[in-house]
Amino acid sequence: MTDTQAWLALFLAIAAEITGTALLKLSDGLTRPWPTALLLAAYGCAIALVARVVTVIPLGITYALWSGIGTLAIVLIGALAYRQVPNGSQLIGVALIVAGVVIVNLGGKAHS
Repeated sequence: MTDTQAWLALFLAIAAEITGTALLKLSDGLTRPWPTALLLAAYGCAIALVARVVTVIPLGITYALWSGIGTLAIVLIGALAYRQVPNGSQLIGVALIVAGVVIVNLGGKAHS
């Protein structure tokens, strides 16, 4: 896997994880078959992709991006789709997570 392929796979993995997480509410506690099946498939795809990504991109960088981008996206989806608007302190927390992801990635390439 090339660097470019790894980065593309990482963003596809993040998209799949966001999809699976967004489907959690629709699955109604994993009691609705179709949303549950889709979320399990999305999570499976995400894990399979990220397992390949970490062979090229360092694990810490991969996970920082995965969690930071995923967190921000789910907060936005929660606010837009489910009217779960975060309060001020929650927004500050999410902003700190995003800032941390940016700082980690500006730090340059980690040594293997």
